[in-house]
Amino acid sequence: MSALEAAGFTVTGIDVDDDPVAAFGGLERLDVLVCAHGISGRKLGDGPVDTCTEEAWDAVLDANLRSVFLYCKQAVPLLRAAGGGAIVTVSSVLGLVGGDDDFATHAYATSKAGLIGLTRAMATTYAKDGIRCNVICPGLIATPMSRRAQEDEGIRARLPELQPLTGDFGRPEDVAQAAVYLATAPFVTGAVLTVDGGWTNR
Repeated sequence: MSALEAAGFTVTGIDVDDDPVAAFGGLERLDVLVCAHGISGRKLGDGPVDTCTEEAWDAVLDANLRSVFLYCKQAVPLLRAAGGGAIVTVSSVLGLVGGDDDFATHAYATSKAGLIGLTRAMATTYAKDGIRCNVICPGLIATPMSRRAQEDEGIRARLPELQPLTGDFGRPEDVAQAAVYLATAPFVTGAVLTVDGGWTNR
């Protein structure tokens, strides 16, 4: 949020338990929606399809994809009323390339792939309203959500292979800067911007 504030935006956050209708209904104007939330379902049993629990599947799709649909459903009329604006969603490299045994969480990958599809579909539909819709696909970023990977010596040893640009985890600031760019770039829509240290370019 600080990166957006530094770019001149007034930022209003939405908590996971907030009612989207009420949250957006209280806004007089909306210029940018950034959906950077999500969960890992590993503790609920996310994994390969044959072992993934239905509880994990439902929880991850609900938190990572359905919630974005609900936020965008409320945001589009406000953005249209403002004469246009931007929607920025945050997916994952796993939404593009899946994952090997170290990252075989199929509900998570599916939710993030769906987010790419949703964002690009919105980009096509709402371009005529001046609403730009773009998606960021981060690699391994040093956040609380990636703590398992950060503490896994096997994954850390693979970083020069996975993210050869630095051979290390990315920083939250890397994703934040990408979000600010996409929030303000007037001629960019439907873009899938990888912020992954070279993961998807191998």
